Amino acid sequence: MTDTSATSHRAAKRFNTGRIAVYAIVAAIGLALMFAPFLFPDVRSQQVAARICIFIALVASYDLLIGYTGIVSFAHTMFFGLGAYGTAIALKQMGPGWDAVFLGGSAGVAAAIILAIAIGLLSLRVKAIFFAMVTLAAASVMMVLASQLSDFTGGEDGLVYSAPKLFSPATKLMTGDDGKVLAVFDVRMNGKIAAYYFVFLSSLALFFAMLRIVASPLGTVLEAIRENELRAEAIGYRVVAYRTAIFVIAAVIAALAGILWATWLKYTGPDTTLSFAIMIDILLMVVIGGMGTMHGAVIGVTVMSLAQFYLKDLMEAGAIATADIPVLPHLLEPDRWLLWLGVLFILLVYFFPAGIAGTLMKKAGE
Repeated sequence: MTDTSATSHRAAKRFNTGRIAVYAIVAAIGLALMFAPFLFPDVRSQQVAARICIFIALVASYDLLIGYTGIVSFAHTMFFGLGAYGTAIALKQMGPGWDAVFLGGSAGVAAAIILAIAIGLLSLRVKAIFFAMVTLAAASVMMVLASQLSDFTGGEDGLVYSAPKLFSPATKLMTGDDGKVLAVFDVRMNGKIAAYYFVFLSSLALFFAMLRIVASPLGTVLEAIRENELRAEAIGYRVVAYRTAIFVIAAVIAALAGILWATWLKYTGPDTTLSFAIMIDILLMVVIGGMGTMHGAVIGVTVMSLAQFYLKDLMEAGAIATADIPVLPHLLEPDRWLLWLGVLFILLVYFFPAGIAGTLMKKAGE
């Protein structure tokens, strides 16, 4: 009896250690993002930090589908694009006001809900591969429409517009006695800071909302559907209704993330919202972080984004440092960064088969 208790205690301790490690990583990333404008004041770093915030919400919403419910969809960027294009078109037509953000964003979210319900009710009864093909076709149609309806969407060139005045770099959030913009840790307190924290706090709210969803009874039902759809239906759950509901919820969150992206970037085009490359990035981020764990989205987005934006710079520095070594500088040429990104992904999948967060928790629990 004592041996059994001791074994259980050791297993629980290892499990808790794994969870603590994941929570510590996520907390470190969260703190870095919270103080990013002060820790990394250059324009490029702030752009990367804002993108990470928005994509955490986007990728976590996709994990609600593929990780928690077992739904494979290729239409997630379509909903992301609807939110972004709705906001962009309104800001372009109505001018840089909050009314444009609200009306355009609401229209994008409403369109996402309608399409998600239509796709869900029509297609979620079919097998996974056929549903995936339906969503891929829907996303392709949306991509074509965005390119062809140039009078509204700007076509391939996209739309350039102004964000609300609060987010303008000329806006003074804090001023000194002389009326000039006050600087905190050498960072000017202007509209750019307001725009970043609008993105950060909104993304944080969306993330916590999803954490609440997966911790609720709905999250338990979704996991039951993922593990055994027939058994879940046999014990009384309306599987199609639940799958449609989570598909709509994920679509709404993706559209809201699109609103944030359009407001921050002040440009919306097919390549920035609807492209299949973004869908692949979302899939890779989910796999790297770990499917079926919200915290994995934070880790996956951060690792992938940092690799995409800084691996090239790191390789350039490595090529210079190893200039006297044969062959190695050629392998580290910045133009080969995609090759090394692929190698990095393979290594991550090999050493973390369930994703970084998933593997840490699983190994700790063994």
